[in-house]
Amino acid sequence: MAFSCRTACGACCIAPSISSPIPGMPWGKPAGVRCIQLGADLRCLVFGQPERPAVCGQLQPHPEMCGARDDGGQHARLYLARLEKLTAPD
Repeated sequence: MAFSCRTACGACCIAPSISSPIPGMPWGKPAGVRCIQLGADLRCLVFGQPERPAVCGQLQPHPEMCGARDDGGQHARLYLARLEKLTAPD
């Protein structure tokens, strides 16, 4: 069963760090910083484009990450922030 991104979330474009270049952010972005390519509608402006970082395409929505209900991305932001902390260098 496929799981789709929720509307008005954007957590995956804010919570994780991205170390590869993003159009408009040549050094990537730190965790917790909104990606410059996240539109006002909280959708990726470079979705499906070749310049979109590979890590972004590999991160797929999943009930464990996104939560059981639509909460505006709060569950996903907390989940991704926890993963970021667990995988950060010492």
